[in-house]
Amino acid sequence: MQLTKRFFIMNAMALLASLALTILAFMVFAAAYTKVFGPAADLGGLQRSLEARSAIWQIRREAQLLEFERLLDKSYQRRLSEQVKTIGAKAVILENRKVLYSTDKINELDLEKSLMLSDNSPEVSTIELDGAAYLLARADYRPASGVEGVLLLLAPAGQKTNIYLYAGLFTVGFFVATFLILNFWVSWRFSRSIIAPVSRLRNAAVQISEGDLSGGIAEEGEGEVRELSRTLELMRIKLKESLYLQQKYDENRRFLVSSISHDLKTPVTSIIGYIEGIIDGVAGTPDRMEKYLETARAKAIQVNAMIDDLLLYSKLDLKQIPYHFEKTDLKRYFEDCTADFLYEYEKARIRLSLVSELKEPVFVFIDREQLGRVVQNILDNARKYMDRPDGQVEIRLRETRTSAIIEIRDNGKGISERDLPHIFDRFYRADPSRRSTEGSGLGLAIARQIVEGHDGKIWAQSTVGEGTRMMISLKKV
Repeated sequence: MQLTKRFFIMNAMALLASLALTILAFMVFAAAYTKVFGPAADLGGLQRSLEARSAIWQIRREAQLLEFERLLDKSYQRRLSEQVKTIGAKAVILENRKVLYSTDKINELDLEKSLMLSDNSPEVSTIELDGAAYLLARADYRPASGVEGVLLLLAPAGQKTNIYLYAGLFTVGFFVATFLILNFWVSWRFSRSIIAPVSRLRNAAVQISEGDLSGGIAEEGEGEVRELSRTLELMRIKLKESLYLQQKYDENRRFLVSSISHDLKTPVTSIIGYIEGIIDGVAGTPDRMEKYLETARAKAIQVNAMIDDLLLYSKLDLKQIPYHFEKTDLKRYFEDCTADFLYEYEKARIRLSLVSELKEPVFVFIDREQLGRVVQNILDNARKYMDRPDGQVEIRLRETRTSAIIEIRDNGKGISERDLPHIFDRFYRADPSRRSTEGSGLGLAIARQIVEGHDGKIWAQSTVGEGTRMMISLKKV
């Protein structure tokens, strides 16, 4: 709710509360006045006036239900006389402005005045006769004979006016005092509910301006103040994310510089050495020159692959690689993957096979290209580190109630228990002899980033001398 609306509503409630309290106070005042001055007090006159008004209205209503001829009945006139006497009133029955019956004497001037100033309205009116106030009620009749019949009811309404003065002064004074107090309370409460949150927002803004983004900002206050708190908290979170991203950028920049200077030094040195050998004439024969050039070319390809891996890992770490997920049949996807790698494995004299334990088609949401890179990195490692003449690599598919499991197992030399927890770390190589001669050391680190980008998990089990099992878990559709 907007602050202006809330302020308006609170003031309106203060006004209504003042009215309610004033009515209650007036009732207490009336009761106290009667208690102090007794039944003969002016309040008693007011009460009798109200009772008389109600009584003559009731008599008039009952009379209107009767025929005019019934009003001329002696029994009705006796009952009418008893009713009006109990409240000190008078009743006059007229026909063609001629008095047929009267419970008390009334002079002709007052009678004419009453007839002239009264009407057939259902309300009880007030009239002044001989300097005194009377309550007046009238009922008109049109008998079948064509004559005009009238019933007039007059009850004294005069009482002292002191009680009105006292009651008026008390009521007005109490209302003004109550309204001022409630309005002051509303203003204090309203300003307090704004000033305190705004003060805390100011302190939070000062902390943010000083670079302290650790403290959260609670949503408090009402309307625009709460909206401002929410907006400032969102700004703090965005700034914190931006700072974290900037730190990540700096970290990755240092990481790239460090990695390039360390891991690219050996192949670049080799390229320089072979090229200098060609320039210096060490490769004196065409065959030897071709060998030098081929070696330099292979080293350059290795450098290019390392740089690609470095850039890819950096982008994955900063979440700058978009994923294009699509619903994919797991078995068919790995049938295609196996077919893509068969030639390289046959060339390396390693048997590559696919075993599916799936009883029915299993679908997963994957980025086909990125998951293919994961499979490529794992299969390349299995091929590079295979040290047996009867090497075998098996891709096995199975499922649990909620996940699809891809297991890639080989019968290579395995990974030691000391190295196994670190194989997914960047630039970690379990084989020291290959640390500067082959690969970037980022293959499994990249694989972990991509699998986690699929909300999946990747882990390894290995036994030295028996082989390694790489497992990937993906959520089923």
